[in-house]
Amino acid sequence: MKDKIHPNYVETKVTCGCGNTFITRSTKPELKIDICSACHPFYTGRLKYVDTAGRIEKFKAKIPQGGYASLQGKKK
Repeated sequence: MKDKIHPNYVETKVTCGCGNTFITRSTKPELKIDICSACHPFYTGRLKYVDTAGRIEKFKAKIPQGGYASLQGKKK
């Protein structure tokens, strides 16, 4: 390998938008991120659905109570 072509590997302070901070290692001394494991819905179990202009209600109105399986029988 060539000498002096790789960036320095330093301790990095990572700051999330939720306020959580932690230390890791990277080539940059500081990182600002939008989402981390402390606030990510998958890791926290607090799923948040974003309903844009009632799309969920429109979808539920299209699909009958039997769900997708009931639509399969109607297809010809």
